[in-house]
Amino acid sequence: MASLNVPLYADGYPGIMFQQAGNGLYLEPRHKKLSGLFLYGQTLNPVALTTNGPFQYVVFQLYPFASKHLLNVNPRELNDDCFDLLQLQNISTRSFYAELLSTGDLSEQIEIMSDLVEALVKAHEVNRDDRIQKAIHLIIKNEGLGKMSDVRDHVYLTERTFERNFMNEVGLTPKQFARIIQFQTSLSKVEDMRFANMSELAFDSGFSDQSHFIRVFKSYTGLSPKQYQRQALLA
Repeated sequence: MASLNVPLYADGYPGIMFQQAGNGLYLEPRHKKLSGLFLYGQTLNPVALTTNGPFQYVVFQLYPFASKHLLNVNPRELNDDCFDLLQLQNISTRSFYAELLSTGDLSEQIEIMSDLVEALVKAHEVNRDDRIQKAIHLIIKNEGLGKMSDVRDHVYLTERTFERNFMNEVGLTPKQFARIIQFQTSLSKVEDMRFANMSELAFDSGFSDQSHFIRVFKSYTGLSPKQYQRQALLA
C-alpha cells in the first residue's frame, strides 16, 4: 500500500504496535515519528497515524489496565502518546523486534508479540488490583451507562480509594473511562447507520439529549456524527 492516514479515537484500550514504514510512521497532529515497536496509551483527543510510502503494521490490543503492568509507569503519562519499547533497558526488546522483522508470517508475529507482553509483565511484577479489573469489566458490560456508585459498591471500595486506584491502573478516572465506552457504543451505531435519526440514536446510547450526544461525539472525533457518516461513506 502506498500511504496511510488512520484516525484513532478513544476506545479505552492501549496496545502495542509493530510497524514497518519505509518513510516513517507519524503521530499527528504532533508529527511525532514513532518507533518500529511501541506501546500506545489511552486516546482522549482525536489523533491519527500517517505515512507516505509502503508500510505494514500489526496491532496487539491490550486490556485497559495493561500499560501499568507492562511498564510500571503512571499510565496517565501515556495518554495521547506512545512509548518507544526499544528504549527499555531491563529486557531485550530489540531481540523481539529483530524476530518480528525476520518473519512476514502474521501468526508468528502475534506469537512473538505475546512473548514480549509476557516478558514485560514478568520484568515489572506490578501488584494486581482485581477490584479495579472487576470494575472495568462491569463498566464495559454496561456500555458505560449506570452510576459509578453502583460500580464502587460492587467492588467494595470507597469513592476516594476507587478514584485513586482506577487512575493508577488505567490512567483515567472511572467517569472518563465510562464516557469513552459509552462513546464507542454510539460510534458503532453511527457506523451501522441503523437509526432513523440522531435523537433516537442519542437516547438509545444513554445520552440525555441529541445536543449532548453531538458534543461528546465531536470531542472524541473532531467531527459531528453526520460529518463522520459522510466521511465514512467516502472512504
